[in-house]
Amino acid sequence: MKKSFVLLAILLLSFLCCTSPGQDRKVLRIRDRQVIPFALMVREISNTNVILLGESHDSMADHRAQLAVIEALHALKVPIAIGLEMFKANSQGELDRWVGGSTPRKSFLRVYYENWTLPWPLYRGIFLYARDNRIPMAGLNVPRKISDKVFRSGFDSLTPAEMKQIPPGIQCTVDKEYRQFIREMYQVHDSMNDERFSNFCEAQMLWDSVMAWHVINWLNSRPGTRMVVLTGIGHAWKRGIPDQIKARSDYHFAVVLPQLPDGKQAQDITINDADYLLLQ
Repeated sequence: MKKSFVLLAILLLSFLCCTSPGQDRKVLRIRDRQVIPFALMVREISNTNVILLGESHDSMADHRAQLAVIEALHALKVPIAIGLEMFKANSQGELDRWVGGSTPRKSFLRVYYENWTLPWPLYRGIFLYARDNRIPMAGLNVPRKISDKVFRSGFDSLTPAEMKQIPPGIQCTVDKEYRQFIREMYQVHDSMNDERFSNFCEAQMLWDSVMAWHVINWLNSRPGTRMVVLTGIGHAWKRGIPDQIKARSDYHFAVVLPQLPDGKQAQDITINDADYLLLQ
């Protein structure tokens, strides 16, 4: 009896260790409003060039769901890379050394906090899984001082030297539809004056455009690779990075959103916003 109990405990522990949180959840497939298993969603997106996994940056649940998608794709032997809003493109060498196993965790933490301000434990599982399984990670973002300057003073305020720090050909022309998207997405109030709001839109467009450029450049140089992009919900929505990918390439993308921002309901989401919604 005692041996049977021990065996049962071992099997249970094995199950808990090997089953990623989130893989047993349900998913709303937006195109037909059908609720489908998580595993079916993963199979459907497995041949997509770019898979955008939106997040609320401070949500551990969102990061666990992202890791579950990464684990499931890796289990299917899909050749993936992980694109990161959290890391600047000029930190690519540090990411390569991390994935290659040559950077101790303590040393990498310094690099992490130079790139991102949110606590390491939120992303630790993703970074450790990438290193343990040699999954490439790509920094996608622009130097923070550049985006901060655009937010304060607009894209036209960038000097020639600063323009050299962003990919060639990047512009921040914001149309009426994008302005409305930003206002609704970030719940911007009318109290923000026109100039400040325009600068805010240009800063968001800069991030969307630069990250899309780096995604495309990565895929162009590594044929057959899929990229899983971890980014904030506002950048993941189709009006964000996906629109910029579509304007610059023929790559196909899928947008997977987690729990929605305040005020948004599942019935409000259309195929023009996302492809899948993870249900609680």
